[in-house]
Amino acid sequence: MKKIELEDFFRNSERTAYQLSPDGTLISYMAPYENRMNVFVRRVGEKDDASVRLTSETERSVSGYMWAENDRILFMKDVGGDENFRLFGIRPDGTDLRSYTDFEGVRTVLIDDLEEQPGFVLIGLNRRNPEVFDPYRLNTETGELTMLAENPGNIQGWMTDHQGRLRVATAIVDGVNTQILYRDSEEEAFREVLTTNFKEVVSFMEFTPDDKEVFAATNLHRDKMALVRMNPANCEELELLYEDENYDVASISYSRKRKKLLGVYCTGHKEPVRHFFDEEERAFREKIKNHFPDRRYGIADTDKEEKTYLIYAGSDRTRGAYYYYRADTDELTHIADLAPWILEEDMNEMFPVSYTTRDGLKIEAYLSLPHHLTPETARALPVVVNPHGGPWARDTWGFSSEVQFLCNRGYAVFQMNFRGSTGYGRRFLEASYKQWGLAMQDDITDGVNFLIEKGIADAKRIAIYGGSYGGYAVLAGLTLTPDLYCCGVDYVGVSNLFTFLQTIPPYWRPLLEMMHEQIGDPEKDKEQLAATSPALHADQIKVPLFIAQGANDPRVAKAESDQMVEALRKRGVEVEYMVKENEGHGFANQENRFDFYRAMEEFLAKNLA
Repeated sequence: MKKIELEDFFRNSERTAYQLSPDGTLISYMAPYENRMNVFVRRVGEKDDASVRLTSETERSVSGYMWAENDRILFMKDVGGDENFRLFGIRPDGTDLRSYTDFEGVRTVLIDDLEEQPGFVLIGLNRRNPEVFDPYRLNTETGELTMLAENPGNIQGWMTDHQGRLRVATAIVDGVNTQILYRDSEEEAFREVLTTNFKEVVSFMEFTPDDKEVFAATNLHRDKMALVRMNPANCEELELLYEDENYDVASISYSRKRKKLLGVYCTGHKEPVRHFFDEEERAFREKIKNHFPDRRYGIADTDKEEKTYLIYAGSDRTRGAYYYYRADTDELTHIADLAPWILEEDMNEMFPVSYTTRDGLKIEAYLSLPHHLTPETARALPVVVNPHGGPWARDTWGFSSEVQFLCNRGYAVFQMNFRGSTGYGRRFLEASYKQWGLAMQDDITDGVNFLIEKGIADAKRIAIYGGSYGGYAVLAGLTLTPDLYCCGVDYVGVSNLFTFLQTIPPYWRPLLEMMHEQIGDPEKDKEQLAATSPALHADQIKVPLFIAQGANDPRVAKAESDQMVEALRKRGVEVEYMVKENEGHGFANQENRFDFYRAMEEFLAKNLA
């Protein structure tokens, strides 16, 4: 296997995040400028060299962007990774740059693009109270902000109908209960229609075309999240539309043009689970799939009339490409590869595998192997165990720069959806509550032993690497099972559950009692949290450790890493510590990514290979 330059894995995409203007005449995308991702636009049919660069960010990449209307694009950015995103607007010709929410220490969130109200978007700001977000209707032409409701302090989300009217709010009450508030019109006050424990979910996904009922995902009276038609005025379930026996409903497809529910989607182990309610949509998707027989594809965007589409297609061995598609002629035109310098034949396959935990849970996992090996031919390999962050998130099948980089360096990579990973139903999720460092960690350990028993892993050459909760799992693994791993890499990970719960961002504070139910209560569960806080058991770590941290991290404070490093160095344990002063929860700037992965490469070469 030829060695590929580290920078090729982690440099910015050549082109990415393609979108269409509502009228379908313009294509926008993000591309590097001065090593930062900025927004560009060109007319459909023109070459990229005819593009206009709309933003000129050099300190930090644009965080995201969207079309507000045909003649205005909105984009967000933060400062040094603090996640206090600010909203700006600009015309597609690069003129009339507007600063809409340039408020110090205030975070902007997008609530609704208000497609039926051109020139307006609905945003949330925690300007009045840093702990909660008030909804504002923003006039993108004048910059005028109109507060539509004042958050009483417990509302976590807002929802509009198809006319852009604010009709639904979701709230936290009594710390651990969720409540749906509803009104028939904006002239009415919100009223409570359903209160449940946070473990029971009713999530309104879209109003029906007449704005009288809703399509909702719910696990009420069932284990898996199902799609139902519901009366929003009382949350009465009117019709079960779709339920999968293995996975939660993840998203739906709804046509604003045709005013119709088209399909529903679940994230499977490898292939997505799709169910269609519309035969025309099923036939349309089959036509697209015929263009990509060996690729995973998705619709990235469409014009308002749903005549032209942007398609993304990729796999586990390519970062993917974008295509322009005309529905009337079934004509597909390649637009851009995200990373044309990466050759698919040089990349390695990601194998879906599964194993059973000591208490009988089935865990879906992914095993990526170097040298184009298979699970049947791999023997006694050095392995990097890579638990995901969240922890209430999940790994999926597909391309990962980290995975391919590590495979290229000769390591097998093992990722597992331990209990608490999302998409597997309520019982699987609840099995993770108050199990940080306990059953959740056992799931990771059981996965490692599964590889050892299969002969795939060399028991003396197993490293563990992860970010955020995955970083916590690294530290927990090194303290709770100190003989299992030969080294570890902790990337912005939690080390002390007491201090972590004390230093969460202000807008997480309304969720604190819920977090006590999910992670542990510092008073009621004091002994358990002490037993599972790695920083309090640094004396158990006896293998080399590399820690990386962003100084401006709002989620996992730098103090989490500082205290771990201090405790280890006092004992003379080898620990490398990288801090980036201009980063937050993960390294966004390209040169910082290069530094981190270069240091990781050297660390693993020294301690694993």
